[in-house]
Amino acid sequence: QMTKIMAAVVVAAVIVAQSVAAEEPTPGYNNKIPESILTPHDIVTRAGTLKYFDGIPTPETAEALYNHLDYIRGVEAFLNGMPAASLEAIRRSQVVQGSVNSYQVRIFDQLMDSNPLFLTGNTDTVYVSSVLDLKRDGPTVIEIPPGTGPGTVNDAFFRFVIDTGPPGPDQGKGGKYLILPPDHVHLQGEVPDDYFVAKSPSWTNWFIARGFLKDGKPDYSSKLFREGLKIYPLSQADDPPKMEFYNGSGKAFNTIHSTNFKFYEELHAVIEREPVEMLDPQLRGIFASIGIQKGQPFAPDERMKKILTRAAEVGNATARAMLWYERDKTAFLYEGSYWKRGFVGGSYEFLKDGGLGGRNIDARAQFFYFATVNTPAMTWKLIGKGSQYAWGYLDANGDYLDGSKTYKLNLPKDPPAEKFISVVLYDPQTRSQLQTSQPFPSYNSEKHKDKVAYNDDGSVDLYFGPEAPAGKDSNWLQTVPEKGWFLVLRLYSPTEPWFDKTWRPGDIELVK
Repeated sequence: QMTKIMAAVVVAAVIVAQSVAAEEPTPGYNNKIPESILTPHDIVTRAGTLKYFDGIPTPETAEALYNHLDYIRGVEAFLNGMPAASLEAIRRSQVVQGSVNSYQVRIFDQLMDSNPLFLTGNTDTVYVSSVLDLKRDGPTVIEIPPGTGPGTVNDAFFRFVIDTGPPGPDQGKGGKYLILPPDHVHLQGEVPDDYFVAKSPSWTNWFIARGFLKDGKPDYSSKLFREGLKIYPLSQADDPPKMEFYNGSGKAFNTIHSTNFKFYEELHAVIEREPVEMLDPQLRGIFASIGIQKGQPFAPDERMKKILTRAAEVGNATARAMLWYERDKTAFLYEGSYWKRGFVGGSYEFLKDGGLGGRNIDARAQFFYFATVNTPAMTWKLIGKGSQYAWGYLDANGDYLDGSKTYKLNLPKDPPAEKFISVVLYDPQTRSQLQTSQPFPSYNSEKHKDKVAYNDDGSVDLYFGPEAPAGKDSNWLQTVPEKGWFLVLRLYSPTEPWFDKTWRPGDIELVK
């Protein structure tokens, strides 16, 4: 019996020893490494042919990868920096015209025609435009006269600060707005109680407002702004400077950011001027990765300048691809139609799925590539207030619009807008009004109500082409052969049929 017990103990000891030995790797050998974490010796990529010694990049490969990383960051900086560069271009355009103080205002007394380069500006309202310098002037007052149209203040990154006019807190009754600088500390009694107050994250702010036509003419709103609009530092409220107005109508000027290497210089000017806290660390990091950092000169060497030049080309091309070849199906207003929303995703903050998807950076990039002014009034359902937008950039077949061909657009009767609807044609190169022999390339349902021909059902057919179809001169908007175009449909003070889609425009149909 003892012999059997001893034999069992020996067997058990051998089994334990074998088990332990099995758990320990044999000296000089590794466990099997998953292929998913291995780096091959040679691999062909977009960055070139990458070569390694046991996972260690060769010096040539490391150089190629750094060049590629700088290029990627350059494209990212272009797509993410457009809001800042766009507002900077507007600021510079006003300085060139002589508007260096907030009380020096650009006004379009005879409306905006196709002379200026201005991203999707309209032909149908009297614009006033002022750039605020809160660092120099401190808290700044904007006095809005009653009866003006929608207005907005945007910061240096084209973010919403506050609305004025009908969608704003004065609700069209007029009032005093006080824009506070980012470093403002509220002191008891310093801010009057009867002001509408908003604090901006940036020193530079852009104020733009619109005045409506009366009897189809701009005279009423032009006079309203010239006599009633006041902008001045709060510190000079007792003796404000005299307002100065510069007429922008009929003038040629540029408000559009560059799409080559100069873009990064424009972006650097904004980052250098504005408080560092204006942008979150993630955005600042993207810009800093290519040498754009507050307090540091932007002086790329020849290698980096060449890379950023290529990056700007691809960033520009990518923005255009986003505009004309939409991947987000929620961007379309109607199923089976190419009418597109003004704000993809319906958020002025460009939040995806209510914020669950974070920032929709593609939607932000494409919006600021072709438009200006950021306000919730353009996205909210405000019956009888604000404005709504749709843009037509493809025909009913999904093809881009060719100025050599003729197209037709049907607008049903009873447009769903208390003020009016309008259609304006634009140049895809400049995203500004299309320049033709028609200085105002547009249709306005109020201004042109007695000038266009109507169908028997009360609808209007608009024709677009290099020449007017026979008998359609009054309903024709000119295009340019060998050149593309697109249009924006605007509704001022929209009504319920727009929102419930019981009224909808026809598709842009190719005639010949």
